[in-house]
Amino acid sequence: MEECISVFDMLKIGVGPSSSHTLGPWRAAEKFLEHLEHKYYTQKAHTVRVDLYGSLSLTGKGHATDFAVMLGLSGQDPEYIPVEAISGIIDTINQTKKLHLGQHYFIDFNPETHIVFNKNFLPFHANGLTFTAFFENDTFCETYYSIGGGFVVQENDNTENKISHKIPYPIQNTAELMEYCKVQNRKISEIVLDNEQVMRSKEQVDKELMRVWHTMLECMYIGCHTEGTLPGGLNVRRRAFDMHKNLIGDLPYHSPEEWLQVIRKTEVKFRQILKWVSCFALAVNEVNAALGRVVTAPTNGSAGVIPAVLMYYLVIENHDAGEKEIQQFLLVAGEIGSIFKKGATISAAMGGCQAEIGVSSAMAAGALCELLGGSPEQVQMAAEIAMEHHLGLTCDPIAGLVQVPCIERNTMGAIKAINAAELALETDAKNAKVPLDKVIHTMWETAKDMHHKYKETSEGGLAVAVNIADC
Repeated sequence: MEECISVFDMLKIGVGPSSSHTLGPWRAAEKFLEHLEHKYYTQKAHTVRVDLYGSLSLTGKGHATDFAVMLGLSGQDPEYIPVEAISGIIDTINQTKKLHLGQHYFIDFNPETHIVFNKNFLPFHANGLTFTAFFENDTFCETYYSIGGGFVVQENDNTENKISHKIPYPIQNTAELMEYCKVQNRKISEIVLDNEQVMRSKEQVDKELMRVWHTMLECMYIGCHTEGTLPGGLNVRRRAFDMHKNLIGDLPYHSPEEWLQVIRKTEVKFRQILKWVSCFALAVNEVNAALGRVVTAPTNGSAGVIPAVLMYYLVIENHDAGEKEIQQFLLVAGEIGSIFKKGATISAAMGGCQAEIGVSSAMAAGALCELLGGSPEQVQMAAEIAMEHHLGLTCDPIAGLVQVPCIERNTMGAIKAINAAELALETDAKNAKVPLDKVIHTMWETAKDMHHKYKETSEGGLAVAVNIADC
């Protein structure tokens, strides 16, 4: 079987604040629930214990990992749950000490004792968690790993992303992708679309890509129109609201779609462009920090880069752009992200923030480069430039929250992506010194050499320098 990572694996719709610490554990809880119901369909468990390990434990509170496992065990779907219902479900569990397991029956569940934060690391991955269901005369236990971007693998299971059907263009690295483009004389987005159509019809691909985009657009819209302070205890004030208010002025609109059109009419001096791109990125990650609905791109912590860069193209570069360009951008971005995942990691707990903001910036740079007319070789160069200037970036969230410095880093990743695309467009790809695959390899080697305290543990960097305990 071949490894195939779909664009829709890289661009998942879910709930913030973290794909590896929130969405992943949530999905792991769903898988455990499915296996539990299959094996014990005639019996009822009286309680379930969840053990969190490594990074999931060290920054689990700040990343709402405890909320995620409770919601997953409760049978809620992160893609469709009304985000306004989350606090009510959690409050009910805390107050009643009961959890509605899979929405089938109630079990005893006290979050303070049935969710255990173990600071030791399991051997396979930094983000490990074990579920144990207790019956009258039996126990059922499974261990999972949240490996970044909402991807989850079960212990001793090597079937992740393996598909039985044959795709026309199996891609493990950039060199293979470039060869397909050269032989077929086609764009990257066209090669990727052919692969996607093995799994879905063209109509389904188009529809799902637009659903991803509309989720991104709505997220930016909500973030730009919500003021106040983010939850978690740091008292971080939202900035997108004030920045957006200063940029948009008094122009009227009544929906995200009308809003996009209105932005196209605003001033487009260099400073304003920088502010708009930053505003879009801030908006997404402020929504993410408030447990709102976002698209992993490729993670929740880096969810603001790709929508900000795509929005830049739509409102600044090409006012005539529509669904075709949006779909093209997302196809290229998703494929670049999948190559990083296959060749390195998209988990900050394994690779630091270079694996999140660095990868998202590379994805956005390559996608923008194709939309601006870049060749496949220039697209590769754009992604390489973006990642090259994120190498070694640590993950050091203050108080374990996806807020400082995470939110601002999305603005930097977006600006770097735009700059990388422009540099690639002005360069003859034949003169490139460093291919993307070499940078991906270097990123992985850097990740392995990086001290563990700089990999999403809140034990080093800014997290320690400001002396705020994990809350």
